[in-house]
Amino acid sequence: MKMQYAAGVFCACLLLPTIIIAQDASNTIPKQSQQRDTAQQTDLIDIGKALFHIKPQKTRVQRGKKIYFSVLPVPGAVPGGAGRALITSTTAGTYLGPQSTTNLSSANFAPYWNFKGRFGIPLRTSIWLPNNTWNIQGDIRLLVYPQYTWGLGSANNYQNKTLVNQNYIRFYQTALKKITPYFYAGGGYNLDYHNSISSDDPGIDLQQFTHYNYGTQSSSLSSGVNLSLLYDTRNNSINPLPGSYLNIVYRTNPTFLGSDQKWNSLYIDARKYLPLDRDNPTRQNTLAFWSYFWTVFNSNAPYLDLPGIGSDPYNRSGEGLEQNRYRGRSLVYLESEYRRDITGNGLLGFVAFVNVTTVSGSGSLLRSWHPAAGTGLRIKFNKGSNTNIGIDYAFSKGYSAVLLNLGEKF
Repeated sequence: MKMQYAAGVFCACLLLPTIIIAQDASNTIPKQSQQRDTAQQTDLIDIGKALFHIKPQKTRVQRGKKIYFSVLPVPGAVPGGAGRALITSTTAGTYLGPQSTTNLSSANFAPYWNFKGRFGIPLRTSIWLPNNTWNIQGDIRLLVYPQYTWGLGSANNYQNKTLVNQNYIRFYQTALKKITPYFYAGGGYNLDYHNSISSDDPGIDLQQFTHYNYGTQSSSLSSGVNLSLLYDTRNNSINPLPGSYLNIVYRTNPTFLGSDQKWNSLYIDARKYLPLDRDNPTRQNTLAFWSYFWTVFNSNAPYLDLPGIGSDPYNRSGEGLEQNRYRGRSLVYLESEYRRDITGNGLLGFVAFVNVTTVSGSGSLLRSWHPAAGTGLRIKFNKGSNTNIGIDYAFSKGYSAVLLNLGEKF
């Protein structure tokens, strides 16, 4: 009976993309005007102007070409064993065309340094050209990036782990052309290069610890191309209001492009945002759903490139679970979140969420599910781009964390 229930959840996850595509986009996207009036909203910028007696503009109308910056330098914990670090998270958003026909382009730059030689320089971008004719996605990372590993699957307990040191270079670029409204197709290039791979404990052989032969000794290189399909009715990826999202990415890594081994993967990401207050679609009172299925088709994919919880493209999944706590050749993830404004001016809000994940590697993919949950406060940082500061408390069995982010995790 338990297996039948798990199989039903898995099938629902795979069917969700079909349900999303079947939605009428006109019912999910709030109508926008060429200029968006935010006079009834309050953010931290407004409060700062009041405290320092800075005279505001006479009219608070957000123009299409303005760039909205949100910067948050804070001390925090970096996932994967890097310890405490100074993190400066910068989010920028702008419209490259009319707001009525063009999505908000965004860039996120969040470098960190822990004062002990461990650092990260990640830059993620999503550029929407005028009238959404093209969407250009980028993910560039230069990391000295230790992370814990527990081996494949779910068999190892939390204490049975080792810290894996590595230097990591990622270069992803994808261009998607509009085929019909909200539907895009294209492709791009993906590079993952890990070197100086070793356990922090000199007495541990990583290949023996993980029982995995590929990418666990010295270095690994995966160089490949992807084919991508995108369906996106959201108008703001920083803080989505009603809308739907589906992304399917098939990646192949041939040896003639430099890969150590030939391997292929599939990533399916589906999201849905349901407004509970349709009379006021700009007010946050939303149920949000996120699921993804990630798998590799070959037995020789490098260990550090295998699907792992929290290793999704934006490293936002699995709040309440330590990053890469569960890793395998296939991974299924499901999350539901309730988002609501506390104050009428949108300055304060809250979220509550639950998520569950399962991986292959120690038995059937559907054999064991690992839940986590949490809640969080939202503070409006920049109403022009609808950027929130998120302060979340998340927990699972034997683990808990406080997380600070700019923008919603999905």
